[in-house]
Amino acid sequence: MLAALVLAPLWDATLTHDRQKALDSINAKDLKSYVSYLADDKLEGRGTPSKGLDMAADFIAEEFKKSKLEPLGDDGYFQTTTYTSRNGSVTGKVRNVVGLLKGSDPALADQVVMVTAHYDHLGKKASGEGDLIYNGANDDGSGTAGVVALAHALGRAKPKRSVLFVTFWGEERGLLGSTYYGQHPVVLLAKTVADINLEQIGRTDDLEGPRVNAVSITGYDFSETVTALAAAGKVLGTEVQRHPQYSDPFFMRSDNAAMAAAGVPAHTICVAFEYPDYHGVADTPDKLDYDNMTKVVKLSGLGILTIADAPQVPHWNKENAKTERYRKVRGEG
Repeated sequence: MLAALVLAPLWDATLTHDRQKALDSINAKDLKSYVSYLADDKLEGRGTPSKGLDMAADFIAEEFKKSKLEPLGDDGYFQTTTYTSRNGSVTGKVRNVVGLLKGSDPALADQVVMVTAHYDHLGKKASGEGDLIYNGANDDGSGTAGVVALAHALGRAKPKRSVLFVTFWGEERGLLGSTYYGQHPVVLLAKTVADINLEQIGRTDDLEGPRVNAVSITGYDFSETVTALAAAGKVLGTEVQRHPQYSDPFFMRSDNAAMAAAGVPAHTICVAFEYPDYHGVADTPDKLDYDNMTKVVKLSGLGILTIADAPQVPHWNKENAKTERYRKVRGEG
């Protein structure tokens, strides 16, 4: 499997002037500001559905507007649908937030690289004493903040392919928003060349030990997308790693899995798979390492630009039997 990745096409992650300008605009102060809003108590944990979830969606849409992204939803930046719980007791309108940075090359602009994260979390406890709110700063306020920062930054680099920014509702209820998107894509899936999903990129206090200046990629051996990210990591000095235990199992545990099921080479970038306060009320903004998070978002940005500007597109790894289902959907055999 590793041999197949070594033989994959080369990916040019050179830091051109425009790419450097884009990455330089990403900073810890802005990331902290985005996370602090998304994980504030007034959003009450961003449960699906909830007023707090709506507030988060409105915030993201406003940031997309500031970035001058093209709205691709059925309601401006919003791709809307209705959520109903399994027992029918809870129902409400829910929204993916979708914006497009149009590519600069007319021959490639109809193809897109997706950048995604889920903006929902667990809401709040129904009763009890003390802190009742699951703020979800790292899960996944951090990834959503990364998407927002990249939306502001990447236009400076004038990528050849278009970049599609999507934040999903309902990941915590079973990848619902991303599954809905996969069934109702705003850009043809055949034209979607890759998905880079950001999940839990702020905490460095991994239960296995500190995780600084390194990221793990889920499904590390699954597609050439990882090769492009590794090339970006090498340029920036941030290590792109395959976790020996969690790389493959966690591939199915975030929104990249829904996009992969639709055939798109899709992976999640993560810093700490398991950390104190995971799915707890103490996952708050003060626990995040924003300097390290800045490095992760810059790595993600350069990886996205590397794919967006390349003459080739990523393919699933035919040497890995675990990719067979995705290759069939993609028509790669």
